[in-house]
Amino acid sequence: MNEFIRAREVRAVFPDGTSEIMATAAALRKAQELGLDLVLIAPTAVPPVAKAVDFGHYQYEQKKKQHDAKRKQHVVQVKELKFRPNTDDHDYDFKMKHAVRFLQDGNRVKAVVQFRGREIAHADLGKKLLMRFADDLAAYGSVEGVPRLEGRNAHILISPVKASGKAASSSQPPSPQAPPARTPPAPPAQS
Repeated sequence: MNEFIRAREVRAVFPDGTSEIMATAAALRKAQELGLDLVLIAPTAVPPVAKAVDFGHYQYEQKKKQHDAKRKQHVVQVKELKFRPNTDDHDYDFKMKHAVRFLQDGNRVKAVVQFRGREIAHADLGKKLLMRFADDLAAYGSVEGVPRLEGRNAHILISPVKASGKAASSSQPPSPQAPPARTPPAPPAQS
């Protein structure tokens, strides 16, 4: 800014929209005549780009842009749902609805089947449950890998499907298609 610009010449941009390559001292003098500061915008350009602006207002605009960018970003979380190998259908449906909501919000879902005691002997039941879970959520997310058994837990990770814009994410999922309507048979031809 101002005297701290070390480049010999800069591309000076002024508030009226004019841009010219000039010596740094001349650009600084012209900016001060306008009552503005000379701020280096693109120091790596050849020659560096400096803009004549009110520095306080420039800083305010930069902070405002950073704040808006931070507000718009979404941090993806991993939501974990725990099952047992003999989870009842109602409990399964309840947890699946939660998983659908998590995926629609843009979060990842980790489904875990916990085995206790002798249940580990039936690890295939847990893997079947996880595959059923992944198949039921296919419209909302994509599976990352196959069910993995680690210790006394089997787990699978599901990531949300990328929606094309807000309209697609807020719309309802595709419902199963109804069978085509049957038309009554035509009466026999009379001769």
